[in-house]
Amino acid sequence: MLQSLLRFLLPTQCGLCDSLTEVEGALCPACWAQTQFIVGAKCHCCGAPLVGHAEVGDYCDDCIALPKPWDAGRAAFVYSGAGRKLVLSLKHGDRLDLVPTLAPMLCRAGADLWPEADVIVPVPLHWTRLVKRRFNQAAVLARAAGRRLQIPVDTDALIRAKRTLSTKGLSLAERQLMLKDSIVPNPSRPKALKGKRVVLIDDVMTTGSTLAQTAIAAHISGASRVCVVTLARAVKHH
Repeated sequence: MLQSLLRFLLPTQCGLCDSLTEVEGALCPACWAQTQFIVGAKCHCCGAPLVGHAEVGDYCDDCIALPKPWDAGRAAFVYSGAGRKLVLSLKHGDRLDLVPTLAPMLCRAGADLWPEADVIVPVPLHWTRLVKRRFNQAAVLARAAGRRLQIPVDTDALIRAKRTLSTKGLSLAERQLMLKDSIVPNPSRPKALKGKRVVLIDDVMTTGSTLAQTAIAAHISGASRVCVVTLARAVKHH
């Protein structure tokens, strides 16, 4: 009765707009339609949607040209439209209330990877950025996914050894150079991931440079298998 009264007094709203929704944490039909969920054929490595005669297990041109240091990758939606707004609202708008909406999307995206996962590891944030932002969105998503999936989460197996500048506008080579050795195993737990099958979590993948450094660090820490799952995947528009 109390829940019914609260819903009457404070009706649930869409996470992105003022439209009313029947279910708490849901998107309204308009915002849902503007979110390009990645379904069907996708790159096995980075999760980007594939077109044409693509089949399960195929790779996109970028992953063929530049192989990634992880085994498989998935993403929930394309980083554009409402999907981009969701990511930015969480990351820069302190919209932690969106986590109950986003975590199930993350879990569905990596559905075929979770059965072989021993531990979930978020992409680490440098402590200076953590102080400024007050939370690591990747860690928040990882914890929420771990609770839903009943998979352990290790938030300090890897650390950001140095703070890097924004990579926005940089070429792939410039990103790789800037991020080199920026993410490493935690010195106090250098083999925390030894023999484990790891799934890395982040909010968005653009070029994959940050995730590549994280995957390399996971392998150095002893991981036997590394996969990645992100909320969003930036794709090229032709």
